[in-house]
Amino acid sequence: MENRLNETQLQQIVAEVERLSQIRQSQPDAEAIKEILRELNLPPELLDDALIQLQRRKALARQQRFRWIVGVVAVVVGAIPIALTGFYIYQNEQAIERVFSQQNRITLVQDNGDNLTVISRQNNPEIFYRVTLKDAPIGKKLSLSCDWIDPKGQVVKQNRYQTREINTTIWNTYCRQRIGNVAAAGNWQVKMFLKNRTIGTASFEVQ
Repeated sequence: MENRLNETQLQQIVAEVERLSQIRQSQPDAEAIKEILRELNLPPELLDDALIQLQRRKALARQQRFRWIVGVVAVVVGAIPIALTGFYIYQNEQAIERVFSQQNRITLVQDNGDNLTVISRQNNPEIFYRVTLKDAPIGKKLSLSCDWIDPKGQVVKQNRYQTREINTTIWNTYCRQRIGNVAAAGNWQVKMFLKNRTIGTASFEVQ
């Protein structure tokens, strides 16, 4: 079946042919270029060499542009892991900043749900500082520490430990200290830290 052109398509083809014809006419052929070179007192026999040099320069420019693009892509690709790592660290820090103590108590080994305020040294009791954390980051392990401070304000013991992997936002943890016969009588204090931030404090009297 013979293809037929409508009037609009025919006009478009004619316009395109005229455009190509004008471009061809505006581009001088080799003989015209040589004539121009002679008028400029330039050796026309170097025309072929000049054309080769132009092609080499275009090829070099394309190569340099390609290398620049590859370099930019490499920098961007290399920056992605760094950005992701920074974002992960930021998210982790934000999660840790939200953690705080919802409840804290002083108990003996047997936890009856009470909160002791007076400790007797007679039986060398081991006491526990029990803390309930809120907004604990699920899937993380927290590095905690406790300072046991005597009546003179001196830290007599430090507990440092890491929790198990947290699986609930409300998380119970504790640190412990044995109060012996030689422990100073008076008002004591225990502080729990998450990194360098105090998240819980309790006071008790040793008699």
